[in-house]
Amino acid sequence: MSAHTLSEGDLLRLRRFSTPTVYNGWEQVSRVDRRSVVNRDVVQDFMPQFGPMIGYAVTLEVEPSNPRHIDRSEAPREYRAYLESVPGPKIVVVKDADSPNVIGTYFGEVNASLHRALGCVGMITDGGVRDIVEMGSLGFKALAQRLCVGHAYAWPVRWGHAVEVFGLTIEPGQLLHADQHGFMVIPEEDQARVLEATQFMDANECHTVIGASQLLRGGTMAETRQAMVEAEKRFGAAARQQFGKSGEWSD
Repeated sequence: MSAHTLSEGDLLRLRRFSTPTVYNGWEQVSRVDRRSVVNRDVVQDFMPQFGPMIGYAVTLEVEPSNPRHIDRSEAPREYRAYLESVPGPKIVVVKDADSPNVIGTYFGEVNASLHRALGCVGMITDGGVRDIVEMGSLGFKALAQRLCVGHAYAWPVRWGHAVEVFGLTIEPGQLLHADQHGFMVIPEEDQARVLEATQFMDANECHTVIGASQLLRGGTMAETRQAMVEAEKRFGAAARQQFGKSGEWSD
């Protein structure tokens, strides 16, 4: 399990930025393959009004199609003990063994309330979710494949192990940042610099390419092209000076 290296204040500051903005900062300070830290499959954010969430992964596997699991009556208690043993803030990553089929869901109002009380700020599941209005009133964010009506035989099957959701493998304890665009893992070795890099790259964009584009309205096409070329040069120079990389201004 990864160490929790960031302060609560730093986590709150990172939460102020969108996940793409954090990604832009992260890639300036990381040697990790930039393709390997983000979801590859489509995921839906059912509480986009909450903005981003950030937290350390706790993992769970369910199989709502299988009624045999509910015979293990002690499983929910054991799973809750695992949740309690992990410091927060936490994001629950739920692997649905039935996915991409959605038979039922473990998460609705009741389990969202329970997980919120145990230090979880939201969830990511490749299965379904229900009671999103009630979950929203609890301030519990949900990224999922789709909505569904029932829970079927959703029950804790396994927890505290690596799970693959939306094409990305998540290990317990990894730091996650998520919003309506999707989610990313922030590798442990990059966490110490990711906030500074995110703040710098966000300001760099505003001071150069974004700022220039706001001033170009009404100019000729030739003037616009030249101004953007100069803005791109300033953007790249600032990134190189700060990180030894040129940055990438284009979306």
